[in-house]
This record gives sequence, structure tokens and C-alpha cells, in this order.
Amino acid sequence: MCGIAGEVRFDDQRPDLAALDRATQTMDRRGPDASGLHAQGRIAFGHRRLKIIDLTDAAQQPLVDSGLGLTVVFNGCIYNHRDLRAELEGQGYRFFSTGDTEVIAKAYHAWGEDFGHRMNGMFAFAIAERDSGRVLIGRDRLGIKPLYYAETPGAIRFASTLQALLTYSDVDKSLDPDALSFYFSFHAVVPAPWTMVRGVRKLPPATLMRIEPDGARTTREYWDVSFGPRDDERGYTRADWKAVVADSLRVAVKRRLVADVPVGVLLSGGLDSSLIVGLLAEAGQTGLSTFSIGFDSVGDEKGDEFQYSDIIAKRFETDHHQIRIDTDRALPALEEAIAAMSEPMTSHDCVGFYLLSQEVSRHVKVVQSGQGADEIFAGYHWYPPMLDTNDPLDTYARACFDRDRAEMGDLLQDRWLNGDKPRDFVAEHFARPGADRPIDKALRIDTQIMLTDDPVKRVDNMTMAWGLEARTPFLDYEVVEAAARVPGEFKTAEGGKGILKDVGRDVIPPEVIDRPKGYFPVPALKYLRGPYLERVRDAVTSQRFTEAGIVQRGYVDTLLADPEAHITPLRASKLYQIGLLAMWLEAHSIG
Repeated sequence: MCGIAGEVRFDDQRPDLAALDRATQTMDRRGPDASGLHAQGRIAFGHRRLKIIDLTDAAQQPLVDSGLGLTVVFNGCIYNHRDLRAELEGQGYRFFSTGDTEVIAKAYHAWGEDFGHRMNGMFAFAIAERDSGRVLIGRDRLGIKPLYYAETPGAIRFASTLQALLTYSDVDKSLDPDALSFYFSFHAVVPAPWTMVRGVRKLPPATLMRIEPDGARTTREYWDVSFGPRDDERGYTRADWKAVVADSLRVAVKRRLVADVPVGVLLSGGLDSSLIVGLLAEAGQTGLSTFSIGFDSVGDEKGDEFQYSDIIAKRFETDHHQIRIDTDRALPALEEAIAAMSEPMTSHDCVGFYLLSQEVSRHVKVVQSGQGADEIFAGYHWYPPMLDTNDPLDTYARACFDRDRAEMGDLLQDRWLNGDKPRDFVAEHFARPGADRPIDKALRIDTQIMLTDDPVKRVDNMTMAWGLEARTPFLDYEVVEAAARVPGEFKTAEGGKGILKDVGRDVIPPEVIDRPKGYFPVPALKYLRGPYLERVRDAVTSQRFTEAGIVQRGYVDTLLADPEAHITPLRASKLYQIGLLAMWLEAHSIG
């Protein structure tokens, strides 16, 4: 796990190495172990390294393979890099390191752009061809690793974070009205290619962009997920599907043990993370380090789920760490978490992941985490209504849209209103082939869009703020493909994730499975009380935010009068959503 950056020029100028170095240094927490720059002609790459695989200097980046005429920068992990290495060695390739970055270089040379189909992992990369001057950038299938880019006259630049690109003075830092529309309506999700900043875009998941020496660019999607069983699976019973899912998960969990450092688990006590621990134990792992976090309670709402994580830790004899965070520590951490956000993220568990990552990074460099299970195995309440609806778009929008078009008119000042782009976006996604049933349409957009630009991005930003690599076995693309083939009725059964609960009953204690649905508790933020409410009030009424002219003051005053009365269908605070944006814009000097 690392941070990458680069500049490709199309004019007579050379890349500004000092500027690239400044951009790269903003990502020092993503890669605290080493750094590097490499320039050749009109192409320059920068890198920050977190040493996980091949801890020697032989795996330093940017990696230059003079024999092949290729330079590579890469962020992520290729879990099957050893298998690919063996295959490439069989074709005559010789390696000078044991890292996965060099495997990318050789694989690209051997198989061209199709090499991406062979890689199982999370990745964002850039490859420069010395002889042709072409550059290829790409991102993994589920968008687990971020990749932002900015087009300016005569150049294109890329980086793992939006903040790195904002160090360049010629990048347009004004707000994007389309992004605002998505942020305030589509559950705060701003899908690729948009970002909140007009001059910065993000490469969509499962996408390659080839950049020619003259600046011409071609983009193509190299992977998609299709829903519904294969022909040979049409007679499968629920027990058959349980076996398919279990087999794919066992492989995915084992894959994510590939490292030259210890690998731990973030253990919330819910089904998803508990199942990871159970499958690791089943695979023979002993002395596994597990980590749980808890906050102060608010009223009758508990701030931890230690009772469940303790059951798993005891059952599998893990080296368990309970991390308790008091409210006084959480408020300052909120400011730090916002500074670490490449984009505004309204989920109140951001600060939880930030503080958890800080503590976990004192013990390990790599953890497995349960993100993604709810989206691919139908764990949320809005999936069952999608089983038999005659109006998929309206049913989905009622559950997942924070505001309708009329309320958006009450919220935003006139210059930011731009029709109903988010609803049109969802309609277009629903119309794509490969997901015929309404529930499959909902699961697909949540897997490919919402998941990428909400929980996955959140975990990446918060863990990498402490140089911690998070691996997500539920987002192994083969697990995602298997889950997509399972009939929706089996996924929504038993209150959600029915087929995953079937797998869990063979692995983990039933009291962890048959419990109320959990969450990542940060009650003091969820209810916006005390100092948290005052911080949000200061942000939304500040002179800077007021002068930005984004929201209508009357709307904000209504929310301030009774914050807890104004909640989105997905139980998020409408006031906090505005406040988080104001704090994020201030932290990054945007707008």
C-alpha cells in the first residue's frame, strides 16, 4: 500500500520535479517507509512506499525495468503475484525482486493491456513505455484503491489523493455543481468521474486509460459483473449456493494473508468480520491479532459491541485488543479525519476508523476488514422491497436519496441547481444489461458505485492516514461474481445476508449470527449533541461558508432549530451533511 503520483507533458516543457515532489510528500502517511522520484523526458513519476511485500530496496518505486523499457508506480497489493511470477518465469522472464510491482511490469510486457484480467488484488498503477512514450493508468475492479487525475493545458497529472493534485496552482479548485447535486441527494455519494473539485476527476473502477504522447486518451472498462446464475447453476438449491459462496470466501481470505509482515483483523463483532476470523482459524492461523473499538454511550445507545467481539476472540483464541475512545478524544480526531479525506464523507464512523487505525498501526501494518458484505449479500433494509417492485427506480430512490428535487431547490442556491442528474444517473445504470431483476439493479449499483465511493473510500482514507493497509476479502472479484449469481431471495433471507449466515453457521458461534444488525457506533456524532453540534453550527454559519453561497440560509436555520428532527431515509443527519462539507472545504482551502 502506497501513494503514487505523476505528470505527463504533451508540450515542450519538462515535468516540474520540485512540484511533483511536493505532491508526493503530501502522501507521506500513506507510505511512510520510503519515497522516490523518476523522470525521463516528458514523463515523471513519484512514489511513497509502505513496505508490505519484499521489504528490501530491490522493490523500491518508481520501479524501472531497463530491459523491458518500462517504469511503474503502483499502489495496492497483487494477491496472486507469486502464481503470476511462476507463469512469467516459465516464459523466460527473470526477476530482480520478490515484490508484486515487478510482476506488474513483466505481466504488462507479456500480455499487454489484458494483463489486468489476470491480476487478483487491489491496485492503482501507472506504466510508462520508454520507447513509445505511452502511459497506461488503471484501477482495480471494485475501485478499492483510488486514482485521481487533473487535466491542465499541456499536461495530465495523477495521484492517489485529491490533496496531492491540489498542490498544483494551475488546477481548477472551484466547486463542481454536478458533484454537489450528487452529494446532497445520492446519500453523499459522488460517483466517478466527478469529484467535488471541478479540476480533478477520478478514474472509474475497472478502467484503463491509455495516454498517447500527443495527449490523446482512450478509456475502456475491462471488467463488469453480471447477475443471475450461469446455465449450469440454474437448478441450484440454497445449499448449493452456500457451498459456492463458502468456497469463494475461503480462497479470498487466504489470498489476503500474502505479506512479509503480520496480518491482523478489524473485529467489530458482526457477522462479516467474525466470519473472516473464523475462516482464518479454519485455515490454520493461530495467534491472530484482532482489534475492536468502542465509544462513550449516549443516552440508551451503547457505544461499543465488545460483548460480541469478545465471543469471537475467546472462541478462536486471538490476541485481542479492545480500544476504548472517550468523547473528548473523538472531537479533535474529527478535524484530523476530515483533513485525511480526499472527498467529503458524511458517515459518522469515519472518526471511528481513523482512531481505530491509529491504534492498530502500533501493532500491525496489514488488516483484513469486513467491508462490502452488506452490499454484495443484500444486508440492508432497502433490498427486500426491490424483490417485487414494479418501479425499481422510484423504490430505490425513496430509500437511498437524501432529498428529492423539490427539497434540493430549498437547500441549494439557484446557481448550483442542475436538474435531476443523480436520478438520471441511477436510471441509466439500472438500464444497463446484466441485471434484469429490480433487486439485481439495486445490488449492482450499490456494489459498483455506492460501495466504491462511500465505505471503501472511507476505509482507504482513514487507514492510510496511519500507514495501515486494509484488505477486504468480501470484495475479492470472484466473491463478488459468485454473490451476484445467487438468487436475491437467498440473499435477503433472514433479515438480510441469509446465504452468508448459512456459511457462518458452520464457522462461528450462533449468538454472533442471530443478533440485531450491528453498526460502527459513534453515538455522539450520530445525534449531534454538545460540542459536536456546536462545531457543526460554527461551520455552517461561518463567514467563509456563507460567502461561498452554496446553501440557502433559511434551510440551514430550520435544521439548526431541531437537528435531530431532520434525518435522511438512511438515518443520516441532514445538518451534519452540510456541516461536514463546510469543514472539508475549509480544511482543504477549496471553493
